[in-house]
Amino acid sequence: MLDLEDYIRIIPDFPKPGVLFKDITPLLGDAQASAACLEQLLALTEGKKIDKVVGVESRGFFFGMLLAQKLGVGFVPVRKPGKLPAATIVEPYELEYGWDSLEIHEDAIEKGEKILIHDDVLATGGTAKAVCNLVEKLGGEIVQCNFIMQLDFLDGRERLKKYEVASVLQY
Repeated sequence: MLDLEDYIRIIPDFPKPGVLFKDITPLLGDAQASAACLEQLLALTEGKKIDKVVGVESRGFFFGMLLAQKLGVGFVPVRKPGKLPAATIVEPYELEYGWDSLEIHEDAIEKGEKILIHDDVLATGGTAKAVCNLVEKLGGEIVQCNFIMQLDFLDGRERLKKYEVASVLQY
C-alpha cells in the first residue's frame, strides 16, 4: 500500500511566515496515489447512508466529486462569494489567516438529506464549521466531515465536536 504522506509536499512560510503548508498537488499528480487516497476516503464512509457530498472550494472539489460519483450520489459545491450563479445563502467564518465567507445554493440540499462534507484539510475548523452551518440551515443532516488530512495541533476538531470527523492522514 502506498504511503500517502510521501505525496504531501511541505511548503514553508506559505501563505505567511511561520506556516508549514501541506500541499496535495503531488498527490493529485500521481494516478496511483490519487486512487489510493480515494479508496481510503471511501473506506471512511463505509456503512453510512449518504444522499449528497458537499465539497469545499477549491481543493475539496477534487476528491469531493470523485466521492460523489463512487457513492452514486449528487455533488454540491460550496464556494466563495459571488461564484455561484443562482440564489445563495452565506456564512462568514474565521480561518487561520483571517476572515472569509462561503456560499451554497439555496436549493442545493433538501430537508432531511444525509450529507457528507469533504475538504482536503482540517486545520482550525473554521471553514468546516461554516460549511456545517450552511448545510444545517438548509435542513441537511451531516453524516460525516471527511478530510484527506487533519492538523491536530490546530485543534480544528474541537469546533466540529458535535459531528463525526474522519481523515486519512493526521499531523
